[in-house]
Amino acid sequence: MNVPFLIAKRYFFSRKKRNIISIISNIAMIGVAVGSAALIIVLSVFNGLEDLIREIYSSFDPDLKISALQGKSFETDTEFMNRIRRTPGVAVVSEVIEDNALLRYNDRQMVVKVKGVSENFFQQNEIDSSVVEGSSELIVDGMYRALIGRGVQYQLSIRPNNQFIPLQFLYPRNTTFNPLNPEGSFNSLNISPAGIFAIERQYDDSYVFVPLNFASELLEYGSRRTALEIKVAEGFRIEEVKRSLQQVLGEEFKVQNSDEQHTSLLRAVKVEKLFVFITFAFILGIASLNIFFSLSMLVIDKKKDIAILASMGATAATIRNIFLLEGALVALIGAAYGLTLGMLVCNLQQNFGLVSMGMSTSVVEAYPVKMEVTDFLLTGAAIIIITLLVSIRPARKAAGMSVTENV
Repeated sequence: MNVPFLIAKRYFFSRKKRNIISIISNIAMIGVAVGSAALIIVLSVFNGLEDLIREIYSSFDPDLKISALQGKSFETDTEFMNRIRRTPGVAVVSEVIEDNALLRYNDRQMVVKVKGVSENFFQQNEIDSSVVEGSSELIVDGMYRALIGRGVQYQLSIRPNNQFIPLQFLYPRNTTFNPLNPEGSFNSLNISPAGIFAIERQYDDSYVFVPLNFASELLEYGSRRTALEIKVAEGFRIEEVKRSLQQVLGEEFKVQNSDEQHTSLLRAVKVEKLFVFITFAFILGIASLNIFFSLSMLVIDKKKDIAILASMGATAATIRNIFLLEGALVALIGAAYGLTLGMLVCNLQQNFGLVSMGMSTSVVEAYPVKMEVTDFLLTGAAIIIITLLVSIRPARKAAGMSVTENV
């Protein structure tokens, strides 16, 4: 029989009288409940945002991306490409040339990212499903076409259905600049708009997709490529194919999965989540100070009980454990209510979207949430540690009381 727990439970559930001690205990329990519920909700929102980022970029990013470890481009040939295609798990290999260029349309101009892609690009990419106007076909009847981001369209007032006004791309030639003939220092190619895509602002405001040969001629890349994008075959794990490709290519190349292509953004979300956890844990600590005050007052109120227990042979450790368990009951019951409330709110948000993003241009209407077991475990661990810290001093004070002074 656990005597300290039985006595602590009796102190906690005693309803004989309502005094300031029980009021402070209830306030502490409510504070822990609200704090733990808020922590679970906020952490779940960060988890949802992290998944939302992956979902948004999944329509643009390949399963794996091969690029040069140093420099922005690398040479390719038939043997090099065949080595990659023969790697187990590689289903599609798309060649990519990407660089900045000046885009003119009518009397407007802006710097854009030109992304030249091979014909099999849309076999592994879902950008064609994000086309909001026109078509995603980059070659029509042997004529080159461009797929333009919605932000670029707005900036230049491009009309995809108007084939009489072409897009003009300018790129510096690899020659000495001639001030007498500045236009001769740039490659200039025209192309007609095919359609408009809308994925995410980062891409919509800067990207223009063109056929690979068009980009190669404009940018003078020849057989060089800035990246190779890989679609992993069904039944193969992305990480296994990544390791195989890295062994085939050697240390001169880097092979990145989808998360690694956005390392800085995802890391920023994780760092923000960490700081939010620390901040809310601090708030929980402040709320738990009420446990300290209620236990301190309980120790004073139960001086005679402590003396009786000590005279009956209870050790200092037993008396200390009574008050440690009393603080644990207050905190854990409050945490149980709080975690249940947080789970309920998150479920309601998932199913009914109670809180809107508040922006008409949002990818999703309501804040995304995703509950993870690790968040509940971390929250529980934080509450246990905080409760132990605030309860240990009153418990020690009770264990150190003199029997003769309290009889």
